[in-house]
Amino acid sequence: MKKLLFLLTLSLFSCQKQVECNPKEFKTGTFRFEQVVNGKKEITLFTRTENLQIETYHERTDTASVRWVNDYEFILQKLKPRNRAEKKAISMRILSTKGKTYTFEYSFVGESKKQMGTVTKTN
Repeated sequence: MKKLLFLLTLSLFSCQKQVECNPKEFKTGTFRFEQVVNGKKEITLFTRTENLQIETYHERTDTASVRWVNDYEFILQKLKPRNRAEKKAISMRILSTKGKTYTFEYSFVGESKKQMGTVTKTN
């Protein structure tokens, strides 16, 4: 009976679709992030090196330090915050990858409310 249960469990898990995930391909490069804000499509362009992320949104450029926790997670901290909200670090976690895109979740460090997004590598 135990063998039958084991084989049934094994067959169920072996049939699951595997999620592609190659996070190392997205540690550096040039990227595009699209999101809908108040019914309008907004685009953020950014370049990431091992230690920095430089992004442009609404013709405003910001630079943040990048600290990789592991291959899937990193922390962004703005270098020159303009207000208290910008002083908060952002935790980013790559959930899956497919071709030139990755899906991620993010939140302010220490907060439980998470949001998700998809980024496309442009180079």
